[in-house]
Amino acid sequence: MRFLPVNLNALLVELADLDQTLALLASLQREPLRGVQELVPAARTILVRFRPAATSAAELVRQIAGRDISQRAERSSTLVEIPVHYNGEDLAEVAQILGITPEEVVRRHTGSEYTVAFTGFAPGFAYLSGGHPSLNVPRRSTPRTRIPAGAVGLAGSFSGVYPQASPGGWQIIGVTPLAMWDIDRAQPALLQPGYRVRFVDLATQNVAYSAGTVSTRGQKDSKLAVNRSQQALAAGQAALRVRATGLLTVFQDLGRQGQAGQGVSESGAMDQAAIKAANRLVGNASNAAALETVGGGLQLQSLGETVVAVTGADAPLGLTTADGRRWSVPRYTPVALAHGDTLTVDQPQAGARCYVAVRGGFDVAAVMGSCATDTLAHVGPAPLSVGDVLGVRPAAASAVVGSAELPPDDLPTLEQEVVLDVVMGPRTDWFTADAIARLAIQRWQVTSQSNRVGLRLAGEVPLDRAISGELPSEGTALGALQVPPSGQPVLFLADHPLTGGYPVIAAVAPHHLDRAGQIPVGAWLRFNPIRPFAELLPSV
Repeated sequence: MRFLPVNLNALLVELADLDQTLALLASLQREPLRGVQELVPAARTILVRFRPAATSAAELVRQIAGRDISQRAERSSTLVEIPVHYNGEDLAEVAQILGITPEEVVRRHTGSEYTVAFTGFAPGFAYLSGGHPSLNVPRRSTPRTRIPAGAVGLAGSFSGVYPQASPGGWQIIGVTPLAMWDIDRAQPALLQPGYRVRFVDLATQNVAYSAGTVSTRGQKDSKLAVNRSQQALAAGQAALRVRATGLLTVFQDLGRQGQAGQGVSESGAMDQAAIKAANRLVGNASNAAALETVGGGLQLQSLGETVVAVTGADAPLGLTTADGRRWSVPRYTPVALAHGDTLTVDQPQAGARCYVAVRGGFDVAAVMGSCATDTLAHVGPAPLSVGDVLGVRPAAASAVVGSAELPPDDLPTLEQEVVLDVVMGPRTDWFTADAIARLAIQRWQVTSQSNRVGLRLAGEVPLDRAISGELPSEGTALGALQVPPSGQPVLFLADHPLTGGYPVIAAVAPHHLDRAGQIPVGAWLRFNPIRPFAELLPSV
């Protein structure tokens, strides 16, 4: 096995094949290592994320290298049959690539049993291994912008089913009415690592499925369906009415950990220090839900008496009373709102995202253990809409409102270049020496296509690869700089996919992740490689 640097709190274990990967994963799950927070398996790698305060990279390498990976992982006794209409738009092309008929493609696809090797890309998306050995086809040269929910596809030696409509580059050979992902199920992802899977051709077999497992649209909306505009409030309960949402306002907290097995990443606030400060100022626990708003324009009207605090970006804050009086209020300070008062968050002068916490916390239900809204996975509460009424929970008697704090004075702006420390790897060797040097020498601009999934960057000269082949999907870390064929990097942020198929040249160091989450569109970046993480890994 080989150990590759990812970040100061993560490393990648590379193995010879999928069997070794699954054997190591089974060993690490059976006998967990102290300090390990998350394991993200993929085709030939396992991403290991750990707490540096509890262990070290060197210690993890030593312990992982000693594990026995000679035995195959045991398969689950659970068998899931997936009914398929084999009418996919790529079926004829796949048959042509393989030199067989479309009917033979279907026969081979339904004639073998598969195993869920790992999950990723999207919640409920499972990479299925073990099919007919001839069904090995490349991804499409140009990915489609939209593939429907339930689409059954092939990529390399893997089969998979798209759990929701999304872009994708797999070869589509059919579609299933079976819902791969349903947030209302106790276990939302139908397919779990280790499960056995068999595909069934609906054109030739009479297969019965209960109404509870079949969706005619292929996928339920996985967002938390809440009509907040008509939310019933308890007698005397305070609330905040949304008068305007700005560009995008969503609920966030510190994220949902431990859901990699379902294909769900952590998500959570882009600026973790800012959301913790907002909750601290109003006397809440640090992991309480708050509002994250990007740009300006958010307006919240108090129904009853509330106490709020706004942190994060340097945005002017205004308070307008019910009778029309208006004045400015400070950031990083608890602000008491009377009934009818309206708080306004204007366009930031520095930074990009503000956090609004309310004393007692918002009365919002958690989804999979968190109130974070994952905009890529569509998991969590829906973004705010005008007219929503956000209930406020009563504050605990022991909760103490905090004293005003000093706002950060180095937030990113459009006027100054933003410097981010990066750790090189894990796939630096996929790029030319010139490209590796150019990453740090050249400046990069944040484009308008950026969002919570990642910052799309544009540089004058793209990054050239030394290896032009296709990289098997592998786990991606928060802050990863993934480089697609265009050579223009994408900096993965809070809502990034768990796995990706493009090489990662470096990753933003953990101490600069909050800073990355505050970079506005149009800003210019430079990357500063710090001490190579590879120096911390012992030779194995």
